[in-house]
Amino acid sequence: MSSTLAAGAHGFLSPSGIEIAFLLVGVVTLGAAVLTVTTRQLVHAALWLVVALGGLAVEYLLLTAEFIAWVQVLIYVGSVVVLLLFGLMLTKAPIGRSPDADSGNRPAALAVAGAAAVALVWVVADAFRTSWIGVRGQVRGSTEVTGEMLFRYWVLPFEALSVLLLAALVGAIVLSRRRAAGDGKEKEEN
Repeated sequence: MSSTLAAGAHGFLSPSGIEIAFLLVGVVTLGAAVLTVTTRQLVHAALWLVVALGGLAVEYLLLTAEFIAWVQVLIYVGSVVVLLLFGLMLTKAPIGRSPDADSGNRPAALAVAGAAAVALVWVVADAFRTSWIGVRGQVRGSTEVTGEMLFRYWVLPFEALSVLLLAALVGAIVLSRRRAAGDGKEKEEN
């Protein structure tokens, strides 16, 4: 009897393999996120963003949310990062180190980021203090329920975001063509 209670008890000092994997992937994801915002090369930042978003997808898999994990991979890793890279290519952003990517406000940005991180961890820890996610039990959220929630409440914001991203891509194309046309005229005049 006591062995079944001990085996079923969850505690901070007796983590399971899934919890250890969750923490390790979380550390890698956090490291990739920090490298995303601290690197001075825009393409490297986009690639570190892929690693960070992929780490979040693995975290969703470890929490038995397979549908959300695949949505994370398809939409964020697949679409948003590709759109970001196309935007970089179309606007002819510098590939190497860019002095424009560093504003010199790193101490203020670090202080704001630290305060936001502490506030976020505090709010989440306070909200889920007594909750426990059982990863061995029956799955509570099915794809049907998740799809119903997404298509009932979040279709309009999703479509609005799609139009906004499309407008940004078209704007990048227009700006890059104007610059190219302006450079050609200046060369002809000289």
